[in-house]
Amino acid sequence: MPNNVTETILGAVVLVAAAGFVVYAGKVTGNEVGTGTYSLSAEFRSVQGVSVGTDVRMAGIKVGSVAGLELDFDSYFAVADLNIRSELLVPEDSDVKIASEGLLGGSFVEITPGASEFMLDDGDEILNTQSSVDLINLLMRFGTGE
Repeated sequence: MPNNVTETILGAVVLVAAAGFVVYAGKVTGNEVGTGTYSLSAEFRSVQGVSVGTDVRMAGIKVGSVAGLELDFDSYFAVADLNIRSELLVPEDSDVKIASEGLLGGSFVEITPGASEFMLDDGDEILNTQSSVDLINLLMRFGTGE
């Protein structure tokens, strides 16, 4: 009988620890259970440095994450699906760009809000986009004078 009690308590501790890891992983990736989000999309020439789970920020504050990336076979543009917190309303004339945290830092998606009175709804597309800048190509152009 004492072994059964010990095994039950140990099993409960393992389950609580596993649940803690799931909650922690959700907070780190921005996919917390119970938080409401809505989806926006944006087309970029290049999404270099961005992957699923990359932060979406506004004024330096994380407001969402990249939920998906795919190639539009007609336009050859990359389409990014963005999950935005439901309490944040994004004006329809907003700009979205892929920014870098620094020379050696990672990339993130930055939304610059516009001044429109009309807000984007779930499933809408942000039309004003700016792709990531390839630092190596930029330095090569500067070095060769082209």
